[in-house]
Amino acid sequence: MVAGLVGAGEGVDADALIPVLEKYFGRIPAGPPAPPLHTVEPPQIAEKRLVLQDPSQPFYLEGYHKPAATHPDQATYDAIDDILSNGRTSRLYRSLVRDKRLAVFAASFSGFPGEKYPNLWAVYAVPARGVENQQVEIAIRAEIERLKSEDVTDEELTKFKTRAKADLLRSLRSNTGLANELASYQRLYGDWRELFRSIDRLDKVTKADVRRVANEVFKDSNRTVAVIETVAPPPAETEPGR
Repeated sequence: MVAGLVGAGEGVDADALIPVLEKYFGRIPAGPPAPPLHTVEPPQIAEKRLVLQDPSQPFYLEGYHKPAATHPDQATYDAIDDILSNGRTSRLYRSLVRDKRLAVFAASFSGFPGEKYPNLWAVYAVPARGVENQQVEIAIRAEIERLKSEDVTDEELTKFKTRAKADLLRSLRSNTGLANELASYQRLYGDWRELFRSIDRLDKVTKADVRRVANEVFKDSNRTVAVIETVAPPPAETEPGR
């Protein structure tokens, strides 16, 4: 029957075809909508290590899989980053840069390559002149183990909450800043009102939360390491006849 509604070499006669389709297929109930498709990386089961040999500054980085920024533990990751790498009183600066002089810079961060879906928490350092990446690695691991085995101090946790609240309030002082924050929370949570609930999430972070997250996430099997090893540049090519 349908063939008779489509002329050879001609277009479809929609007015004649649609009633036929409705008659035979309209009675079939619609199925449930397909669920949203999110590609989630399977759990990592062993450490991965990437070594890039290059005639450049050595560099050390290690990352750990973590949940999306909408996860209840995100504020705890923010606390860890603040305690490890916010300013010259931070643990990484005092240990690696000031005291041991192993690095010229060291810091941690979360949200790579994006915050909306599961991502990475990472810590990195630029070794000082004459320092091997392995020395930096050992020093970084020592600070991570401290988070797993010892409570952070009341002072460190209080400083984090004070700075985080101040940073949030400063970001809202202008119309542009307010618009950016509202749009960001709408993008992440699907609800701009979460911006005004973020203070509560910061206040609820405890020392026990920091230890729990550190032990859950900072595991060998969940770690990826990437380093730049400095090598001599290749010899320059000479022109023929010289």
